[in-house]
Amino acid sequence: MAIANIKAYSHLTDADIEEIGRRLDAIKADVESTLGERDVRYIKSMIRTQRILELSGRATLLLSHRKPAFWAGTGMLALAKILENMEIGHNVIHGQWDWMNDPTIHSTTWEWDMNCPSKQWMHTHNHVHHTYTNILGMDHDVGYGVLRVTRDRKWAPQHAFQPVTNAVLASFFQWAIAFYDVELGRLFAGKQTWEETAPKFWETVAKVRNQVLKDYLLYPLLTGPNFKHTVRANLIANLVRNWWSYAVIFCGHFPDEAETFTKEQWENETKGEWYLRQMLGSANFKGGAALTILSGNLNYQIEHHLFPDMPSNRLAAVGKQVQALAEEFDLPYHTGSFPAQFGKVQRTLLKLSLPNSFLAASPDNAPEVRSNQAFTPDIEANLQVGADEAGRRRGLKPGLQLLAKARPSAKEALRYALMRPVRRQSRVHKAEVNGTIG
Repeated sequence: MAIANIKAYSHLTDADIEEIGRRLDAIKADVESTLGERDVRYIKSMIRTQRILELSGRATLLLSHRKPAFWAGTGMLALAKILENMEIGHNVIHGQWDWMNDPTIHSTTWEWDMNCPSKQWMHTHNHVHHTYTNILGMDHDVGYGVLRVTRDRKWAPQHAFQPVTNAVLASFFQWAIAFYDVELGRLFAGKQTWEETAPKFWETVAKVRNQVLKDYLLYPLLTGPNFKHTVRANLIANLVRNWWSYAVIFCGHFPDEAETFTKEQWENETKGEWYLRQMLGSANFKGGAALTILSGNLNYQIEHHLFPDMPSNRLAAVGKQVQALAEEFDLPYHTGSFPAQFGKVQRTLLKLSLPNSFLAASPDNAPEVRSNQAFTPDIEANLQVGADEAGRRRGLKPGLQLLAKARPSAKEALRYALMRPVRRQSRVHKAEVNGTIG
């Protein structure tokens, strides 16, 4: 299940939510008023570093018949592709640097090193995902149409192969999103005509063709007799970039703490509730400067969802303000180490490859999903809405701790899943005894 009423779920008053929205607006305005030369130097230095890495990598691959040169060139090329996609391409296309009015670093002119055309990514990601974040049935990024990441998606036999599907998606991530905005599924389902599909389809085909020619023909040809070695180097670099992009994106969107929401919540949502949905529907991960840059500052996924067009180099400082705001209103601020967040995502994907009947936790209160119904009268008796007369709060954060205690332990959940065949056999035997099975 998902959250249908974020105000009730968060245990905040209308005035609380309005104040949170006002504070976040003020944070954004403050950053926008101080953008300047320091920020310009940052993005230009990132672009310069990326280009040096790529040129150095491709130059080194001229000697790719030698193993040290092969791996050095491949490594530099993989780093260049990661940097271009995560810290530069994704963020430029978001419009984070449009304020510079530089025609070469602008969302309307930047074409990134990825199979998906920038213009299509701007629609499916910037508009659809960031507007309808985690709204079931509206945000197509919830499982990317192939993975079951919430129990609200009905289990089907193909989900039993989810571990394999997940590995394939990670390895071919840029290919998976290349035709994402084309929506071929709607075409095959008869919900969209070929005339409506064709413009985006051929635009994507042209982009894919250019990418394939660049990486697997043009640049390898420049290395002469080392053609095959360079093709392999480009293949590995793209594969590493795909794995990394997948890991970063999934860590910010699908760990246990990231909430999902119903259309009912979205239909009557105020701006303050939109901010609140971004805070509760995203998660951060901790890391040093290198991890931050290579992840495109998406280790501050909460802040990125609150302010998607804010320059990425400002998110770390803003994160401290957002965390303090969350603590003031007794809201969780979901963060953890990169391995911990990634591990939670993989555990959920593995668990949801099974039908719900194998899962012990309530569909309203499981590690990967919660709903308003999880707050039973017994739990509500220990909480309160808003602050008391002394300004003290006891709302969502302690509420989530109580919900966690109410769930079956990992050992109990495993026993439940293993005992399912025995339970089913017992039910069949009882039915036979009662004469209901002939």
